[in-house]
Amino acid sequence: MTTSFLTREGFQKLQEELEFLRGTKRAEIAKRLHEAMEGGELIENAEYEAAKNEQAFVEGRIKELEILLATARVITDSGKAGSIQVGAKVTIQEGKNSPEVYTIVGAAEANPRAGRISNESPLGRSLLNRVEGDVIHVDAPAGGFDVKVIKIE
Repeated sequence: MTTSFLTREGFQKLQEELEFLRGTKRAEIAKRLHEAMEGGELIENAEYEAAKNEQAFVEGRIKELEILLATARVITDSGKAGSIQVGAKVTIQEGKNSPEVYTIVGAAEANPRAGRISNESPLGRSLLNRVEGDVIHVDAPAGGFDVKVIKIE
């Protein structure tokens, strides 16, 4: 199994989601299923079918979270001083555009709109092990571009 990188906050958030799904959500779905079964013939019962589909989705997500949390490596620091590692906060600049700030995280926590990019993304992978002042070429699906590392925190 591959190791997933998670921040402490990300690990905690996923644990909370898992607890919610195991407890509250399972109970809600069980209640819906029970009520739908009391509602008549199951063959033509749309509510029963919807509840079964939701149950399958929730059970799949529970299994996914269990595996993710079991194989996760919690990031305790940003790695080697001065170089970009998972957990580092990085300020980069593409050409004459305004500088952008990103935190390098594992794929499970990636949210580019919130400034959290995956270490597996083209940009994230290109930034790993780089230092301030480096100019990096990023090969992305939409085309290549160059960025300069301005600051690493």
